[in-house]
Amino acid sequence: MKQFFSKPYRWALIYSSLLSAATAFVILDAFVIPKSLSAVSATETTTSTSNEETEGDVSESVSEQTITEAIVTESSYEDENIQIAIETGRSNNTTYYAVDIQVSDASFLKTALAQDTYGRNIKAVTSSIAASHDAILAINGDFYGFRDAGYVLRNGTLYRDSARETEDAEALVIDDEGDFSIISENETSLSSLDTSSIAQIISFGPALIEDGEISVDASSEVSQSMTSNPRTAIGQVSPLHYIIIVSDGRTDESEGFSLLQLAEEMQNRGAVTAYNLDGGGSSTLYFNGEIINNPTSGNSTGEREVSDIVYIGYE
Repeated sequence: MKQFFSKPYRWALIYSSLLSAATAFVILDAFVIPKSLSAVSATETTTSTSNEETEGDVSESVSEQTITEAIVTESSYEDENIQIAIETGRSNNTTYYAVDIQVSDASFLKTALAQDTYGRNIKAVTSSIAASHDAILAINGDFYGFRDAGYVLRNGTLYRDSARETEDAEALVIDDEGDFSIISENETSLSSLDTSSIAQIISFGPALIEDGEISVDASSEVSQSMTSNPRTAIGQVSPLHYIIIVSDGRTDESEGFSLLQLAEEMQNRGAVTAYNLDGGGSSTLYFNGEIINNPTSGNSTGEREVSDIVYIGYE
């Protein structure tokens, strides 16, 4: 026997069927259909919050994904913020290591003190200081603890404001934009500088290159050191682009650079400002957990303890 439904009842059945189908699709979409996720940088976090008015619940999801991971070889490092390439060369009967560095921000060029403490005779080897700060690459600094004078300002903190009294005392100033400049400690007092905009002041020297021109000659030398030595130097090519050169020396295999030879190597690589750091037995190049050069001090080999380092890293 046929049953006939009223028109309102028939519309209710149709609406109920459509609602059931829609609900089934939502469930299928939520639990079966895969969703694509957009990657964000390692330092970015995305938070999305959705409110479903029909159910009255709130769902929140937080995702962190890295666009690229660091690519590391025996002589290079690259991630989205730091690029390092190390070249081993031979010149003037000397083995040297030239490091090309580019960073996305000046904050990746840092310094560190031995035992994270300022003071005389507080020392550690470069590799130990570097490892404690998770440095990607590091070199010895100016060994400030060997002297009682010479400006010391590190990572924005001023530790010593007394100038060296020698006529040729030159300091390297690195501002908070990562740009290099050279000052004479005898002619430039710290009170005349805006130290709030300075990240580092390193006191050793001399300057090797200023305004793209070599500023040393064949007779230039650090007091009482030999003409050819293990050397460490740092220079700037352009904004956030730097060069480091470390040379072996004092051995039959590697004589060592004079200051002029060191400056010439810097200039050949486009440095517009370059500065000599502590050398001799202090000269050390650390990369990816390893010592790259061959530190030599007198008749002994191996790292010498130093007061401080310059390094590239995140910490």
